[in-house]
Amino acid sequence: MNLDLTNRTALVCGSTQGIGRASAIELAKLGANVVLLARNVETLEQTVQSLDTSHGQTHRYLVADFSQPGTVADAIQRHLADHPDVHILVNNTGGPAGGPLIDATADAFVQTFQAHLLNNQALVQAVVPGMKQAGYGRIVNIISTSVKQPIVGLGVSNTIRGAVVQWSKTLSLEIARFGITVNNVLPGYTQTARLTSVIRMQMDSSGQSEQAIAEKMQRDIPTGRFVTAEEVAAAVAFLCTPAAASINGINVPVDGGRTGSL
Repeated sequence: MNLDLTNRTALVCGSTQGIGRASAIELAKLGANVVLLARNVETLEQTVQSLDTSHGQTHRYLVADFSQPGTVADAIQRHLADHPDVHILVNNTGGPAGGPLIDATADAFVQTFQAHLLNNQALVQAVVPGMKQAGYGRIVNIISTSVKQPIVGLGVSNTIRGAVVQWSKTLSLEIARFGITVNNVLPGYTQTARLTSVIRMQMDSSGQSEQAIAEKMQRDIPTGRFVTAEEVAAAVAFLCTPAAASINGINVPVDGGRTGSL
C-alpha cells in the first residue's frame, strides 16, 4: 500500500489544535511538507516546530482568520506566489455557536456560510490549478456527522455543513479526471474543544453535570467512548495518499458507529 507523501505539500486549515493539528502531524509523518493555516501566530510557531522532518521536509505557516474570508484568500495567494505547489488541501474550520435553529439570526447563517463554504471555495480555486498541473490532488473537508444525522442544538451548523457536503460532491464530479479527489471526513463526538463547548451548552440547558452528560453521550456510541483527534486524523491522512486514488466524493464517518444511517 502506497502511503508515501514525500515531496507532496499539504495545506492544513485550523491546524493549531484538535483535529486540524492532529491531521498536520499525521501528514508530516507520511513525508509531506506541511503548510499550517490559522490565526494565532504563537500557536502556529509552536505547532510547526512539532512536525516530523525525518523525510527532509520544510514546514511553513500562514496567518489568516476564517471569520474574515478575505484574509484567507490573501494568505493563500501570497503563499502561492513563492511556493506554487500545493497537492493536498485539508479544509477545517471551527463550528458556529450552538442553539436552536428557530432562534438563529440571518447574520449567523451568513457568517457561518462565509467561514465554511466561501473560504473552502477560495482555497480550492487557488490550489486546484497547481494540482491539475501536477496530476495529483487531494481535497479533504473535515465536517461533521450532522450532515447525515442532524445534532440537536446545532441548528446553524447542521444547515451550513449540509451545504458544504453538496458543494464537495459537486466538486468531486468536476475535477476527478485531473487526478484530484474530494472527500469528507465526518467526526462524531471527538475529544476537542468543540465537544467541551457542546457539553457545556447542554449543561446550561439541562442543569445536569458535565459527567452525567458525557456519560449519556458515550452510551449513544457503540464503542462506548469518545473518538480521539488522532483517530480522525488517521482517516484524513489516508485519503490524502496515493493508495486512496479511487476514493472520491464520499463521506467517511469517524464516530465509533454512532451515526444511525448508512
